[in-house]
Amino acid sequence: MGWKAAQKLIRHWKIVRGDNVMIIRGKDKGETGLIKRVIRSQNRVIVEGKNLVKKHIKQGQGHEGGIFTVEAPLHASNVQVVDPVTGKPCKVGTRYLEDGSKVRVSRGLGASGSIIPRPEILKIRTTPRPTVAGPKDTPMDLVLEKTYNPKTGIGMPCL
Repeated sequence: MGWKAAQKLIRHWKIVRGDNVMIIRGKDKGETGLIKRVIRSQNRVIVEGKNLVKKHIKQGQGHEGGIFTVEAPLHASNVQVVDPVTGKPCKVGTRYLEDGSKVRVSRGLGASGSIIPRPEILKIRTTPRPTVAGPKDTPMDLVLEKTYNPKTGIGMPCL
């Protein structure tokens, strides 16, 4: 990627994985779907079951070849989040509630100004954390060992 392309990357994303969006440009214009994946390095998103293209895949070791239908990425400017109250596409803004929590709200022409909830799918990690200790992990007994006593100062390194 050249430096010109890097300048045009979206810095503050308002569309996240699991959002209900409407496609506003392209062959699937007017259709709604859920965001399956966000490709931030290319300013693109993949919508479930939309922008389907035929892909020719050559046969290789361990997989069959043939013509497959896959979802192609759409540019982020060609989709808008759907307002949960009106069901129309809207812009996304942010507000702070009285308790100090940051929420997304719908804004723009014909928007209700209601809160757009964070998708539940974001709470599920795409790659689970490892539960088994690896060879380079520090054992728990060494982690929990108390090596410094603040009252006596024992355990402080001599500098």
